[in-house]
Amino acid sequence: MRSLSPALASLANVFRIPMTLASSRPSVTRACHETLARRATQPGPITAAVQTASFSSTTSLAKRKDSRSNVDKRITLIRYFLHHPLTPRPLRFSRNRYLRHWTIHRAWQLFQAKQRNNQQLELQRQYQSMQAACEELRTGAGDGGKLFRKSMNKKGIFNDMFPIEYGRMQTDYPPAEGWNHDWKRIEKK
Repeated sequence: MRSLSPALASLANVFRIPMTLASSRPSVTRACHETLARRATQPGPITAAVQTASFSSTTSLAKRKDSRSNVDKRITLIRYFLHHPLTPRPLRFSRNRYLRHWTIHRAWQLFQAKQRNNQQLELQRQYQSMQAACEELRTGAGDGGKLFRKSMNKKGIFNDMFPIEYGRMQTDYPPAEGWNHDWKRIEKK
C-alpha cells in the first residue's frame, strides 16, 4: 500500500482527516502524533502546572467543545475530495520547472493586467468623448440647450411600444434569418 505524499499528509493533518493508509515506514504526522502523545503522558513540573490552569475563565472553552456539531459544509467537502481516490496527486516541480511555471504564470498575469488597463482606458476615452459631445450640444448648438434637453428627455420611451432592440431575445449570436422584410404591423381597429 502506498504512503501519502507529504503535502497530502499535511493537509490531512490541518483538516483533521484520519490517516487510514498504512505504510511500511512511519509517516511524519504519525511520528509527530506519537511524540506529542509521549510528551503528554510524561509532563515536566512546569508543563504540569501550566496544563492544569485554564487559559481563560470565560465559557469559550465550553463553546469550543460543541464546535463538532456545527461542522462547516465546505470543510466536509474539502475532506471528501482530499480522500477521493480519483484526486490526482499534487504537482511536484523541480526548482527550474517551478521557476519556468512561475515565470509563464506571471507573464500571463501581466499580459491580462495590461489588456484590462487598455480596455479601461478605451472605455474612459469613449465616456469622455460622449461627455464632450453632450456638453457641446448643450452649450454650442445655438438654441440655448433646447436640443440637448430634448435628447436627454426619457419620457414616453416604454409607454406605447418597446425599443427595437428588445424585439427578439438578446443573444450572443445573430438570428438565422437576419431581418424579416415581410413583417407588417397589425392594424388597430
